[in-house]
Amino acid sequence: MPHDIIGWIHTIAAIIALITGSMILAKAKGTFQHKITGRIYGVSMLIVCITAFMIYRVHHTFGVLHVFAVVSTITLVLGMLPMYLKVYKKPRIVHLSWMYWSVIGLYCAFAAEIFTRLPLIFDLPNTYGFFYMLVGLSAGAVGMIGSYFFKRKQKVWETRFGT
Repeated sequence: MPHDIIGWIHTIAAIIALITGSMILAKAKGTFQHKITGRIYGVSMLIVCITAFMIYRVHHTFGVLHVFAVVSTITLVLGMLPMYLKVYKKPRIVHLSWMYWSVIGLYCAFAAEIFTRLPLIFDLPNTYGFFYMLVGLSAGAVGMIGSYFFKRKQKVWETRFGT
């Protein structure tokens, strides 16, 4: 549960990003709706990334979760650049690939957030080792599933947007 206004802003922006990111993955690409939903996703993810650097509850320092926020920011920026800078050979493929991983990274963070709550719910040991094990296992599992679907989608994108 968020403890302050930064936590609430982070949580609300993350929920908006989860909804819009899921819509983007499920719907047709390149449509007007895709572009509007994508902009909402991009802004909400930018807010998520910025506020992530303002949250220090775990170690009161820059930690591994902040490293994930750096990675998330990089995938978001790399996903948006091809749509604004036409210097890529296949800008749509680059955009689709990086934005896909941006959404999958968000799913990984969501899974980690849910699974790190398990010690509180089931009265399990709540040590840093257990915390990071849950983060690693949950994010890793979601990442592997995302990788499987990415490989399938990548072939479709190459056929449809490869030119």
